[in-house]
Amino acid sequence: MNDRTALVTGANKGIGKHVAHLLAAEGRTVYVGARDPERGQRAVEEIGAGARLLVLDVTDPDGLARAAAQVDRLDVLVNNAGISPSLAPPTATGIEEFRRTYETNVFGVVAVTNAFLPALRRSPHPRIVNVSSGTASLTWSTHPNPHFTPGSAGAAAYRSSKAALNALTVLYAQTLAEDGFKVNALAPGLRATDLNPRAATSGGDPAEAARGALRLALLPDDGPTGGFFSWDGTPVPW
Repeated sequence: MNDRTALVTGANKGIGKHVAHLLAAEGRTVYVGARDPERGQRAVEEIGAGARLLVLDVTDPDGLARAAAQVDRLDVLVNNAGISPSLAPPTATGIEEFRRTYETNVFGVVAVTNAFLPALRRSPHPRIVNVSSGTASLTWSTHPNPHFTPGSAGAAAYRSSKAALNALTVLYAQTLAEDGFKVNALAPGLRATDLNPRAATSGGDPAEAARGALRLALLPDDGPTGGFFSWDGTPVPW
């Protein structure tokens, strides 16, 4: 593999920053996607050599167009930016929360991916990694599983948005297969980030999850596409 350029959205903190750091350590030029220029620049300085700031908001089409115009070729896209406004079940979640969550977690991924497709098509080995969630697995949600409390229906907006992202992962993988793309979804596990209060207090090391994203970002040409994988490489049921 000779992938040289990568973009990670939401890369000024959490899992995204760790992914950007690992890609830079592999010798890649990494665009650190961030809404806030100051926070993004701080992340660039922390990551060091190879990191470049790219100001973008996944919910701003005009801003995405400007950002995409700055990138001629892209080998890896990691769609990491995401939100989880609350841990409420669907019966206690307002429609605006669903809209806001889907705007970032679903529509934002489509907008970013489509905006940077021309740059990705210039790569001989294009890779797309969609950071999803094990809580998006309908199998794990409906069968006895140690990952979840039986019958739990919390974080409805977040979990359903990530299930939609999983579907998009399959559709992009099928659409782009003939062009050599590898498109996969990652279940990073609960990590100590500011995604929501539970993650902040009970999550594990985000760097561990980042290594799973790196593995999918640097897949060889005979690697899988259209799959859903845990941070440790284990396939996750849909």
